[in-house]
Amino acid sequence: MKSSRTFALLLLFAAVYWSFDSLMPSYKPDKETTSSEFSVDRALEHVRELSKEPHAVGFPGHEDVKKYIISELKEMGLETLVQEGYTAGDWGNLSKVSNILARIEGSEKGKALLLLSHYDSSPHSSFGASDAGSGVATILEGVRAFLSENRVPKNDIIILISDAEELGLNGADLFVNNHPWVKDVGLVLNFEARGSGGPSYMLIETNRGNGNLIKEFKNANPQYPVANSLVYSIYKMLPNDTDLTVFREDADIEGFNFAFIDDHFDYHTALDNYERLDRKTLAHQGSYLMPLLSYFSDADLDNLKSLNDEVYYNLPFYKLVSYPFEWIWPMFFFGALSFVLLLFWGFKKKQLELSHILKGFLPMLITLVVNGLAGYFCWSIITWWYPDFKDMLHGFTYNGYTYIAVFVSFALFVCFYTYNQFRRISTPNLLIAPSFLWLVICGLVAPYLKGASFFIIPLYGLLAGLLVTINQKEPNPFLMVFLALPAVLIYSPFIKMFPVGLGLKMMVAATVLTTLLFVLILPFFGQLKSKGRLAYLFLFLFFALGITSHVQSDFNEERPKPSSLLYVYDADKESSLWATYDHVLMDWNGQFLGDDKREPSAETISSKYRTRLNYVADAPKKNIPAPYIDTVLDTIIGDKRHIEVCITPKRNVNRLEVFTNPVAISAAKVNRIPLSTYYLEHRRNKLLTHYISNNDFTELQLEFPKDSVLELTLYEASNDLLTHPDFSIPERPKNSIPMPFVLNDAIMTIKTVRFE
Repeated sequence: MKSSRTFALLLLFAAVYWSFDSLMPSYKPDKETTSSEFSVDRALEHVRELSKEPHAVGFPGHEDVKKYIISELKEMGLETLVQEGYTAGDWGNLSKVSNILARIEGSEKGKALLLLSHYDSSPHSSFGASDAGSGVATILEGVRAFLSENRVPKNDIIILISDAEELGLNGADLFVNNHPWVKDVGLVLNFEARGSGGPSYMLIETNRGNGNLIKEFKNANPQYPVANSLVYSIYKMLPNDTDLTVFREDADIEGFNFAFIDDHFDYHTALDNYERLDRKTLAHQGSYLMPLLSYFSDADLDNLKSLNDEVYYNLPFYKLVSYPFEWIWPMFFFGALSFVLLLFWGFKKKQLELSHILKGFLPMLITLVVNGLAGYFCWSIITWWYPDFKDMLHGFTYNGYTYIAVFVSFALFVCFYTYNQFRRISTPNLLIAPSFLWLVICGLVAPYLKGASFFIIPLYGLLAGLLVTINQKEPNPFLMVFLALPAVLIYSPFIKMFPVGLGLKMMVAATVLTTLLFVLILPFFGQLKSKGRLAYLFLFLFFALGITSHVQSDFNEERPKPSSLLYVYDADKESSLWATYDHVLMDWNGQFLGDDKREPSAETISSKYRTRLNYVADAPKKNIPAPYIDTVLDTIIGDKRHIEVCITPKRNVNRLEVFTNPVAISAAKVNRIPLSTYYLEHRRNKLLTHYISNNDFTELQLEFPKDSVLELTLYEASNDLLTHPDFSIPERPKNSIPMPFVLNDAIMTIKTVRFE
């Protein structure tokens, strides 16, 4: 029996490994595959060409990438169109957009299938290999393979390689609200990235129920679906949108997102390059596109909308499992009834004792509290010990995977050690507490987070284990592992996914989920005589991995530190400053801020994650011209004052931000594009951001109460601090990269104009 338990334990660990390994296809060189097959290597050639240099809107590389995509589509025999125009999206971010469009004519007149990804990279240093060169490459290679079959689809297939996604979903906004083809679209497949590796998650965008979309997705039969209704429920709560969101919100068009999030530290940085893109991840994107393209190009896209929702989750072999929301409460009540009946049966069989049941709550509560606190304070502890990590704004460090292993090992040590102290309590008595807890969890998610209702499935395994342990003193260990498989296969990937996707500050999700998974496997763990030894094994792993994480904590050429430097000239005060977002300076930027650095008295410009400048220092005054401001119109009509202002750069610039004092602006246009009433009512002090192409002007038309005094504060920036002839900034060292999400390597001027 001892050897059987040991072998069963090894099988359990193998199942944990399988839960990760089964999510993605393997990769092997495949350039010589048949022309009708998706080739990862051929797609990689596209990625290489698309990611030679940063290519954000307004950058020289942007035009080169656009020309490459057009040439590749034309080589396939497709006629291409370029949709150009200004748009400000929903966030007040103005840019000039150049969408790339092509269309494959179908044999029938139904709705069209639209393939979507964006080709602009994030300003200003990202090479955009993953985000979203991988998506563009997937579509180019997939369409090539599809066309090589010489089959005529029933539905039209529209290819939209959008622009300015990184600036506010502007390309999608221009297409959805201005292009005549949008009325033909019945379904969208969007390919995205928020990292450079790992499995690609399928996320549904719908305004109604997901029932028909799930049904049709399963009929298309992709081989490696990674999807569950919990992830999309969480996704909808986060402030992260994709181009597909615009289709859903503005045109009620549904679709599927496919996005990967591993290696999140590469996202929007200079590390988002060809070399770091995971080949297996690109293969995974292709494994979605090809069956979906084949299926939906012939499917009825007019009947995808549904009022019914389904709970869904992926399992090896079974692929995507789903059932309707109507089953949630019956499945819960069946679990609750089973629990009550097992209580009666256990007392009748004299395998349960009330005092022992109550004592069985103690180890569960102890492990949850200890592991919850450890996970909750994880990021605070790490950044206290390694303050440089505060400058990784993703919240996920290069050794983040090791930290996950460290804290999971600690959580397992706590679980095994604690339950070993309560080993005199029989397994059936120990199982009542986790069964009750998981029933409570399932009872709460049923009304409040329906997408997580598949939690009931692993609970059935736990209840089945309780039934076996009530009836057998020494149950078969392989049976116990088998009953735990749903829990292992469903929850194990979540333990990694949450801190990777949401940052190490969410390590509490990993430690608590590890604990909750442990108690689901308690029917097997409860019969192990080696819980003490396993506790010390995981304690050893905790220290060993902790040492490893420390060794990996330094910054070097492989793990470069994000850093920032700005030159800020205030034309109103005629003062100049060096500024940085860094918490811990490097020699490279520290030489400019020096010992005289101080905290800024006021913020200068907006940034993602509300990141604020940390230090400023006086800088020598340079001849940096502020923009020319021309008041074209200033008049009063009724109780409103109407002002038209034209702002023209006097130097080559990339970005203009305009802030106002607290004035109720009732209407606004920028370069003749109106800003939405909703945005104006919720904008706080920011009026707009113009991401400038070809040094274009910015024209503002504003309407506000005639008795108000309006102040416009202009922040004009150029990303040329390191190359400007008036400065002698040394090249950034190889152990550093530009900090993402903030204005960086930039020269900025500040100028205020007042209308009294």
